[in-house]
Parts: sequence; structure tokens; C-alpha cells
Amino acid sequence: MPPKRPEGATRLPHAVEPSVPAKADPAELYAALDLGTNSCRMLIAQPKGNQFHVVDSFSKSVQLGLGLEASGRLSNASMQRTIGALKICRKKIAKHQVRRMRLVATEACRRARNGAQFMKAVVRETGLRLEIIEPEEEARLAVISCAPLVSTKTEQLLVVDIGGGSTELVWIDLSKVPKHERQRAIMRLHSGFKPDLASPFPAAHVVDWISVPLGVATLRDQFDDVTDDAARFALMSWFFEENLADFSPYEAEQTREGFQIIGTSGTVTTVAASHLGLKRYDRSKVDGLRMTSDQIDRVIRDYLDLGPEGRRKDPRIGRDRHALIMSGAAILQALLRVWPTDRLSVADRGLREGLLYAQMSSDGVLDEGAY
Repeated sequence: MPPKRPEGATRLPHAVEPSVPAKADPAELYAALDLGTNSCRMLIAQPKGNQFHVVDSFSKSVQLGLGLEASGRLSNASMQRTIGALKICRKKIAKHQVRRMRLVATEACRRARNGAQFMKAVVRETGLRLEIIEPEEEARLAVISCAPLVSTKTEQLLVVDIGGGSTELVWIDLSKVPKHERQRAIMRLHSGFKPDLASPFPAAHVVDWISVPLGVATLRDQFDDVTDDAARFALMSWFFEENLADFSPYEAEQTREGFQIIGTSGTVTTVAASHLGLKRYDRSKVDGLRMTSDQIDRVIRDYLDLGPEGRRKDPRIGRDRHALIMSGAAILQALLRVWPTDRLSVADRGLREGLLYAQMSSDGVLDEGAY
């Protein structure tokens, strides 16, 4: 299946959030829910300065996309697992009396023939109204969630969000933005990738973006019939790279100096946790960590040496991740092979954080300042 992307670099997404007529109360709580191919995740948070304070959270592996690659449909078992998780989310929203929220579903529901019917079932059984967002909106949400990790020295930025069913890549040119404004310029992308010509602020230029319909689950399913572990890994990595051919920065030679790549996904955080030797995951040690390409290669070689059974037992990987870690690692290796960097910034953040930033920015309840 070819990547989903605009025809040409000028076709850019619409704004994530519509304008809000009345200014929100800064003390009010916000909810953001991300229903992906593998996981159902939610944050409830309150604006705090130019960031937000998390009041409650939820994360569960629901494997909504299990069997989707073969059948083209969401299975009854997967839908029931997911509805069970969403009922917990509904209780948390009610408990905290949240009124401002954005609840979204991504690749599995976009691709499934019965995705729209499933959304109706969710409303009927949980009372929650989820919207299936397009790939370009998913890409922008991932980008703005990573704004606090953008270095002032960064002139060319690649943000990569490796999901369960798709991988989003966004290339941003910051060379014409003053160093002290670069994080804020990324945050302003919540209103659209296309620059606002009337804005007095310096704008980040989105060179190109792409949504490859290969994530950790869908890429694994493509090569499920290959029994040799190392051969399957190599095939996955090269196959993913083939799907980058339409991404405009793919063939252009890039300079190392001033280039930053930020990876946001369970794959990237798991590789970071393995590098640090964490037997119990600690977000404070992982989010914002910079890993060298040699360190990432060592972790991936270690995973290959462990084999399927060893990875299943490795506490650094975890039960929910062991079956998917090699397809994610194959994507990560392909990206580091293609672009000129010896470092990767690790982001334990993604759509939920992007949804919160977008809502709060649109409501005007976040302070200006360095993130």
C-alpha cells in the first residue's frame, strides 16, 4: 500500500482545533484520548504556565488492529476489548467533571471497513464520541508535542512518530527562525502547517511530511510468514525504507550540523529504557534523553541476540511490547540509515500531549515563554 501524503509540498493540513468563542477558565481540566492500532491512552490535565499538569491518566494495550491486515475489518474481540477500556476512560472523565476534551482514533479505524460502525458502537455503549482524524492531523499533533525537546541549535528538524498502524514523518526548516524562538515556532504549528502570512512571529517552514501506512503492527504482519528472526528484521527495515521514496528530503543530501531527529513512540522509549538498563520504566529518565546511533545499534543487536523467547522474558521490553519491538526497531534503523545524524532525541510524548497543547493554545490558557 503506497504512503498517504499530499501531492506536492504545498498541500498542507487544516488547523487541528477550531477557534473557541469564549476564553476558557485556566483552572479548567482538559482531556485528550488517543485510540491507536494497539493502545488506548488518555490524559486529563490542567494548564500550568506554558505547560500542563497531569491530573489523571490511562493506558491499556487493546490490540484494536489485530487481524486487520488480513481481513480489512476490526474483529469483534478487538472491539469489545477496546470498548471495555473506553468505559474506564468515560468514568475518569465523569469523575473529574471534564468538559473540554478531544477524543480521537487513528490508523486502525481509518483503514477498517467497519471503522465508522465501530465509532457508532462506541457512542452507544460508552457515550464517548471519538473522531477519526486524518494522517496529516496526526502528524501535526506529534510535532507540537515535541516542541519542548527542540534544541536552540536545530536548523533542520525531523519528527518521527512510529505508531501501531502508521508512521508519520515531518521535516521542518528552522534556519530562518531566531534561536530563542524555535520552540515557540514549533508550538505555533498547532494552527496549521501552512504559515500565517499575517502573523508577526517568525514561522517554522514545513518542507514536507508523509504518513507511511506501516507501523509496528502492520509492518510485522507484512512479514509474519518469515521464520528466521534476523532475516525478518532485515526485510522489514529495507521494506520500510522503500516506502520513503516519495518523501522529498529522502534523496537530498543533508548536513549533519544543525540537524535533529526526534522520535516519539513506544519503540523509541523502549529502546531508551533498554539502553539505560531500566527494569522498571521511568519516564523522567527517558523523556528528553539523547542516544547516539551506536547506542541504538547496540540495543538492536542485543534484541536480535536474545531472539523471540529472550525478548519475551526481558523485563526492559515488557509483555505488551515484545512482539512488536523488532518491527519498530526495523523502522528506527531505516531512519538512522537514511538521514545524517549520530543522535536521536527520545520523546515520551505524542498525540495525547499534542491534543492538549492544541486545545489549550487555541483557548489561550497557556503562557508565552520558553517551553
